[in-house]
Parts: sequence; structure tokens; C-alpha cells
Amino acid sequence: MPDRALHDQQRSNFKKDNSMKQYSAEFLGTFWLVLGGCGSAVLAAAFPELGIGFVGVSLAFGLTVLTMAYAIGHISGCHLNPAVSVGLWAGGRFPASQLAPYIAAQVLGGIAAGAVLYVIASGAPGFELANGFASNGYGEHSPGKYSLLAALVTEIVMTMFFLLVIMGATDKRAPAGFAPIAIGLCLTLVHLFSVPVTNASVNPARSTGVAIFVGDWATAQLWLFWVAPIIGGVLGALAYRFIAGDEES
Repeated sequence: MPDRALHDQQRSNFKKDNSMKQYSAEFLGTFWLVLGGCGSAVLAAAFPELGIGFVGVSLAFGLTVLTMAYAIGHISGCHLNPAVSVGLWAGGRFPASQLAPYIAAQVLGGIAAGAVLYVIASGAPGFELANGFASNGYGEHSPGKYSLLAALVTEIVMTMFFLLVIMGATDKRAPAGFAPIAIGLCLTLVHLFSVPVTNASVNPARSTGVAIFVGDWATAQLWLFWVAPIIGGVLGALAYRFIAGDEES
């Protein structure tokens, strides 16, 4: 019995160590996504004469996910997004017991990136948080002044298809090794479509990471960028389970 107890304790310690590595990976991965994606929007999108514009920002977000998927996908699954974690749970790919710590790690990573980005961006003359700091919004705070309903539909539908691509690209029947490319390009396409509408969220951690520094309208509208992506994530996962059939893995 003592040997069995020792074995059980060792297994428990191993699981805890492994879990901490997963949570740390999610923290760092989400940090990279928010710093690289939102940083491109804040620092480079409208840079005089050389600005990268909507296309550059969209590509930046896609590249953060693509690079991190190869870097930490084998450690944590590279969710980097509460809507993805919830969607994968709804799709039968992720345990409910890890949802809360994954989401906490993602949100903290996003906030840490927002803090680093603030330090960098505020070093330029004329910097003002009132300019938006890459926050997501609707109505007067949408880049194209789109309504709340337009923003809600955009975020739900874009996140739905993002999850569908994630589920399909990581299915055991899909070509091996190409999932990060498909997922990164999908996120790029999502941004090309939705930046004019909401500044493109599909990720509550990304939205929270910058909104808390802006405060005011950004935090007041933050609810939509939690509710809509999570609804979309669940719908996308359920849709994939329906079309994938019993052989899906």
C-alpha cells in the first residue's frame, strides 16, 4: 500500500507539473497574439507613408497564431482564446476541468501584453488611449460605425467558422502537420472581413487585454466580445461534430 500511495502521489505531482506547463504556454502564447496583433494595429497600421493597414494587421494576427501553434501546440494545444477553449470543450476535445485555468491564463497573458504595448506605444509623442488602443467596439466605436447587431452577428459567425476550421484541421483524418497554417490563414481571413466592423475580436482575451487600459466605452462594450465569440465557438464546434460523423477525433 505505501508503494501504491507513493505511485499515486508521483502521478499527481506529474499532472500538476504538466498542467502548469500548459497554463504557462497559454499565457505566453496569448501574450504573443495580443502583442503581435494589437501591437501591429497600434504601432504600424497607420504609420506615415509605410503603414501596413488592415491587410497587414490581419496578417499579423494570423502569423501570431501560426507561429505559436508550431511552438506550443504540442504542449497546450495552443488555444490562446477562451472562445476556442469553450468551443473545443463543446466539441468533445477538451475537459471541463481545465476550462477555468486555461481561460485565466489566456486573459492574464492578454493583459500582460496590453501593459507592455502601452509602455511601448506611450513612448511616442502624441499617443492617446482615446484613439482606441486597438480595442473592439460597435456603433460610434466601430471603425466603420457598424451597429450593435452587425457587430454581434459578425463576431458570432466569424468565431463559428474559426472553430469549424480548427476542429477540421486538427481532425485525425486531416493532412498531418498543416493545421497551424490553415488556422493562421483562417484567422487572417476573419480579420480581413471583420476589422472594419468591430476591429476584429473573435477572442475575449484579446479584447480584454487592451480594453482595460482604455476603460470607459471599451470596457462598457466588452461584454459583446465575450458573449458573441463564445456563442460562435460553441456553434462552430457543434456544427463540426454534426458534419464530421462518428469517426471524428
